[in-house]
Amino acid sequence: MGSAQDVATEATPWSRPPAEVLAALRTDDGGLSAADARQRLAEVGPNRLPPPEKDPLWKRILVHFDDVLIYILLVSAVLKAILGDWVDFTVILLVAVVNAAIGFIQEGRAESALNGIRQMLSVHAEARRDGAWAKIDADDVVPGDVVRVRSGDRVPADVRLLQATNLRVEESALTGESVAASKRVDAGDPDAGVGDRTSMLFSGTLVAAGQGVGVVTATGERTEIGRIQTMISEVTSLETPLTKQLDRFGKLLAVLILGMAVVMVVIGRVVHDFSVPELVSASIGFAVAAVPEGLPALVTITLALGVQQMARRRAITRKLPAVETLGSVTTICSDKTGTLTKNEMTARLVRTAGGETDVEGAGYAPLPARPELLDRPDVAGVVAAMMLCNDARVVPGEPGGQGEDWRLVGEPTEGALRSLGMKAGFDTAGWSRRDLVPFESENKYMATLDRAPDGAEVVHVKGAPDRVLDRCTTQTAPDGTAQPIDRAFWEAQIDEIGGRGLRVLAAARRHVDAPAVPSTPLADALTGLELCGLVGIVDPPRPEAIDAIAQCRDAGIAVTMITGDHAGTAVAIGREMGIVHDEVGPDGTGPAVLTGAELEAMSTEQLRGVVQDVHVYARTSPEHKIRIVSALQAHGEVVAMTGDGVNDAPALTQADVGVAMGIKGTEATKDAAEVVLADDNFATIERAVEEGRRIYDNIRKSVLFLLPTNGAQSLVILVAVLFGLVLPLAPVQVLWINMITAVTLSLGLAYEKAEPDVMSRPPRDPKASILDAAFVRRILIVSLLIGGATLFVFYAERAQGAPLAEAQTTAVTMLALGQLAYLFNCRFLDRSSLTVDVLRGNRVIWLSAVALIALQCVFVYTPFMHDWFDAAPIGLEEWGKTLGLAVVVFLLVEVVKAVGRARAGHDR
Repeated sequence: MGSAQDVATEATPWSRPPAEVLAALRTDDGGLSAADARQRLAEVGPNRLPPPEKDPLWKRILVHFDDVLIYILLVSAVLKAILGDWVDFTVILLVAVVNAAIGFIQEGRAESALNGIRQMLSVHAEARRDGAWAKIDADDVVPGDVVRVRSGDRVPADVRLLQATNLRVEESALTGESVAASKRVDAGDPDAGVGDRTSMLFSGTLVAAGQGVGVVTATGERTEIGRIQTMISEVTSLETPLTKQLDRFGKLLAVLILGMAVVMVVIGRVVHDFSVPELVSASIGFAVAAVPEGLPALVTITLALGVQQMARRRAITRKLPAVETLGSVTTICSDKTGTLTKNEMTARLVRTAGGETDVEGAGYAPLPARPELLDRPDVAGVVAAMMLCNDARVVPGEPGGQGEDWRLVGEPTEGALRSLGMKAGFDTAGWSRRDLVPFESENKYMATLDRAPDGAEVVHVKGAPDRVLDRCTTQTAPDGTAQPIDRAFWEAQIDEIGGRGLRVLAAARRHVDAPAVPSTPLADALTGLELCGLVGIVDPPRPEAIDAIAQCRDAGIAVTMITGDHAGTAVAIGREMGIVHDEVGPDGTGPAVLTGAELEAMSTEQLRGVVQDVHVYARTSPEHKIRIVSALQAHGEVVAMTGDGVNDAPALTQADVGVAMGIKGTEATKDAAEVVLADDNFATIERAVEEGRRIYDNIRKSVLFLLPTNGAQSLVILVAVLFGLVLPLAPVQVLWINMITAVTLSLGLAYEKAEPDVMSRPPRDPKASILDAAFVRRILIVSLLIGGATLFVFYAERAQGAPLAEAQTTAVTMLALGQLAYLFNCRFLDRSSLTVDVLRGNRVIWLSAVALIALQCVFVYTPFMHDWFDAAPIGLEEWGKTLGLAVVVFLLVEVVKAVGRARAGHDR
C-alpha cells in the first residue's frame, strides 16, 4: 500500500483526473472495505503527527529545584556542610530531594491526565467503509479512504476532491492567506503551489463553507502540513494565574525570611552573645521552618486532580486557567438545541393552507404509519419537499438505540422530517437529485433540484420560515394548485405554532423548465417559490438541564438562552426550563426576549442597557453572540459561552470561559474553547462550575493549612532567639515535621468534596486575592496558637528537668498533633467543624492522619532516628499533654471561625 500512496503523492494528484487518482490508490468512489482499511493502516501507520519531543529526564528533574524557597534549603545545606554537620546536611538535602520527587511524580500524574484528555479530544472523520458512511477516528484514516467534509469540519488528511458543492476552505495555516480558498474538482497545473491546488484539501485546514467528497492521498507525516510543522492539539501547561500569584508570594516570603534571619543574627549576637554555630543553626532552623516548600506542588496537584475529576464528569478542561475562572462565572450563555434540549426531534404537526394535521409518535421511529397524509395534495407537497430536500437517513438500529430501535444518520431536524415522510409512506424511488444548495447558518435554508420519475424538474426548499417566505410569491391550495400567497396568514401561523414551543420549518417548491436549469445556478433559481406549508417540530427539554438551571439561579448565576428559533418557540422553551418567568422585556411587555433583527438595530450602548434583563435571544446568528458577550462583560459579568459552529469560535474566544460541544461541535470550536462538554449537556456546565468552585475552595484550604503550620514553626525559633532562650527545635527537626506533613496531611485537602453550600453562594470576584483579610487574621492567630502550645510544652518539660532531646521531641510531637488538629478545622472554610461531617466524606484525610502518627512514632521510638534527628523517647504523659493541647487548638480555632461568621453576618 505504501507504493500506492507514493504513486499518488509523487504524481501530483491535484493535476490528475479523479479516476486516475482512485486507480493509483487501488480504490473507487465507493471507498474501502473494513478489512482493506485495517491492512493499509498496519502498513502506513496511524494518521497522526509525532508528538513534540520531551525534555530529557535530568532536565525534568532539575526543574523541580528551580524555586527560590528550595534555594534557601540548598544554601542551608551548604552552610551545614561548611560547619561539618553532615547529619543535618544530609537531612536538609533529603528534604529538598523528597520535595522534588513529589513534584516530579505528580507532574507525571498530571501529564497522564492531560494525555487522557487529548485522547478524548481526538478528531473524527466521516469515511465510506463497506459502501456506507461511518464516523471513524481520524487516526484510522488511510490512503484510499473516501471521506466527506462539511462546513466547520477539520480536514482529517490530504484529500483529492471527487465532488464539491460551494466548498471554501480556510488554509491560512499553510498558505498564510486569510481569505478562504474556493475548491473544485477540476484538475490543476502540476507545478501549482500549495495555495493554487484547488482540487486538494489539506490535513488540519478548516472547511469554511459548503461540502465535499474526496479520496485520501496522504496521511500522518506524509501530508503537506506534516512536512512543514507538527500540529498537535496541546492542552496548556500547568502554569495558571493562581500559580503565578503564589510564585510571587513565594519570592516575597523568601525576602521576608532572609530579612528576619538577618535580624535574628544581629539580635542573637549583639544582645544575647550567641556563638556563630548557634546563630547559623538558629537561622537555618528559622529559614527551613518558614519555607512552605510544598505549596507550589500542592496547588499543581489540586488542579491536576480537579481536572481529572471534571473529565470524569464529562467536562474536559483544555486550558487550566478555566478551572479558576469557572468558580467566578456569573452568566452562562447557552445554545438550546442538544444542550438544553435532548436533540431528538419529532414532527408534531403539518400546517397547510387547508388546515392543520397532527402527527403522532416520538423519536425517529417511522411509526405509527400515516398513509392518509398523502391523500391531501397540499400535505403531500409538504412531505415531498421535506423528504427530497434532506440528507438524513433513518435506519433500523441496534437494541438500545434511539427512537424505538431506529437510528438516525444525519442531523436531528432532518431526521424528524425524514421520519415524517416515512410515516406517510412517501417513496423516493425514481427521484434523482441534480443540484444542491447546502444549509448554511447565514442563509438558514437548504435547496435541491430534483428530477421526478416522470422527468419533471422541481426545486425543493426547506428552512427558516421567514427566509423561505421572503422567496415565495404563491402558496399551495388545498387542491394542490398554486394561489397568491397570504403572508399575514402565514406569519400568524408561525407565531401561533412557535408559541406552543415548537420549532417551525417551512417547505416550498418551484416547477422549472428542464432545459433551462443546467445553465442557471440553483442559488439564482430560488425566487418565485410556491409555499407548500409548515411543519412544527418539538425538541423536548432535558430534565437534568431544568434542574441545573435552578441550581445556577441558587448560585447567583444567570442563564441566558441563545437560539436560532422563532421568538415564540424560544420563549415557550425558556419558560418551561425556568430561564424566563414574568420578567418584563426591553419594550416593557412580556418575557424578556430579543430577536436577532432587534439586536442588529441596537447600538452598543442600547444593548448594554438591556443585556442584563434579557435571558432569551431568538432568531440569532453566531455573529450576534460576540456582541452579547461583550455587552455582559461591560457590566463586569464573568461569562461562560457555549458554541458548536465554526462561526462561534470568536464568541468563545471573547468569553471568559468558552465551552464547546464535544459531540456536535466542530473542531474549530473545540480549538477555541477552554472546556469541551463530552455529552453536549447543559447540566454538565453546571457540574463544571460546581467542580471549579470545589477546586478553588480546596486550594484555599491548602494555603490556609500550610501557612499557619510554617508560621508556628518559625515563630517558635524566632521567639527563642529574640529572648535568648534555648532553641525548642533543631533545624533537622523542623525539616522532619515539614517533610512528614508535606507527604501526608497537606495532600488530604486536595481530595475534599464540595461543601454543601458551594452552589448557594454568589460567584466570587475573580480579582479577589486567594487570602482575604479574615483569612490573614486566621493564619496569624493559628500560628500563635500552635506556636504558643509548642513553646509551652517545651519549656514546661525543661522546667521539670527533662533532657533537651526529650523536650525537643515533645515539641515536635506538639507541632505534628497541632497541625493534625488544625487540618480538621480546614476541612470547612467557614462552616463549623464541630459536626459529624468532619469525620466522614474524605477517606484520604484519615489515611493521612494514620500515616502522620505512624511516622511520628518512628521518629520518637526508633534509635536510628534518635541519631539522625537528636530525638528521644517520650512517655504517655507527654503524649497526653500534646494531644490535649491539640484538642484545645482545634476548639479555639473553631471559636475564631465562629467570630468570623458572626462578623460576616453583621457586615451583611
